[in-house]
Amino acid sequence: MMGWSCLVTGAGGFLGQRIIRLLVEEKELKEIRALDKAFRPELREEFSKNFPARSRNPSNDLTCVHTELQGKTKLTMLEGDILDESCLKRACQDITVVIHTASIVDVFSVIHRETIMNVNVKGTQLLLEACVHASVPVFIYTSTLEVAGPNSYKEVIQNGHEEQPLENTWSAPYPYSKQLAEKAVLEANGWTLKNGGTLYTCALRPMYIYGEEGPFLSATINEGLNNSGILPSVGKFSTVNPVYVGNVAWAHILALRALRDPKKAPSVRGQFYYISDDTPHQSYDGLNYTLSKEFGLYLNSSWSLPLLLMYWMGFLLEVVSFLLSPIYTYRPRFNRHTVTLSNSVFTFSYKKAQRDLSYKPLYSWEEARQKTVEWVGSLVDRHKEMLKSKTQ
Repeated sequence: MMGWSCLVTGAGGFLGQRIIRLLVEEKELKEIRALDKAFRPELREEFSKNFPARSRNPSNDLTCVHTELQGKTKLTMLEGDILDESCLKRACQDITVVIHTASIVDVFSVIHRETIMNVNVKGTQLLLEACVHASVPVFIYTSTLEVAGPNSYKEVIQNGHEEQPLENTWSAPYPYSKQLAEKAVLEANGWTLKNGGTLYTCALRPMYIYGEEGPFLSATINEGLNNSGILPSVGKFSTVNPVYVGNVAWAHILALRALRDPKKAPSVRGQFYYISDDTPHQSYDGLNYTLSKEFGLYLNSSWSLPLLLMYWMGFLLEVVSFLLSPIYTYRPRFNRHTVTLSNSVFTFSYKKAQRDLSYKPLYSWEEARQKTVEWVGSLVDRHKEMLKSKTQ
């Protein structure tokens, strides 16, 4: 296990940057390559502040910034496109492990279908091919719970597990693209590499991920702050088991350790794992309220539409969108898929990950809640400052 290296795609994202921070602690890791289309200035500043930059080396379509982490591990930030074959081949050179988190997460189908399919499916296929070309032996894919459903709000899955034959039946581009990409990754397990070695793969299916800088939670909190403290209702009838971002990142670290461990690897190769933690089972609305109530945000207790009516209203909105499509792009606020996704009983166990990956949540529910609430507080403070500046 001497002198290994790791490429993380989507490294500037919500999950990717957390994986980078945990990777730094790994033994004998000589280099981390962080690949994303673009890195936010704040993230660049964070890395340069904590780990002094060594050099800059622009190279064609890949912009590289090298940073020494803790005096032993080099961090290289690469800006490039997941659909650029030459970029991926260079990024994979001399790499031991690829953690592929990069994808377009678009639950509400706002982004064009072709774009989602290209990035999520074709991008994954190109990266797998680049791994074969560069003889990368380990590939870990960040999938999603949505590849398993829910397909109907009437369907109840509690403490589901990997042995259950659950499969998404929606044609919505996000779950469909992730389903195809995960299938490609798991089918690639056992491929012969250019150097004669073998590619070993696995996929992780996290629950809804929350935590500091979470995009969905951020949008919900900001909407509530702009609506006199009333949080929007996104999933009143659901029962889910959300997972903290730090625990999802930790599961990726354990997966790469397992695939590199000759004793553990045989049971992990070609497998997928549901990743949850000890966050209490609750509705999406309940989670949002729990994480923001101490700042005065609250749920609207007024009457809401019955779930069946919401579902068929979603169908009517889909019909309107289809009829208008030749002359106008209409994106309804909800449809049958989003109503189902947001209002189902759909929870899963992490026992298989515990058995094969030795997974145990790194953060307790109380720690995860506290860290997330502190971050929500920063959003509230920022909102107050913005209101103050407008009145001056």
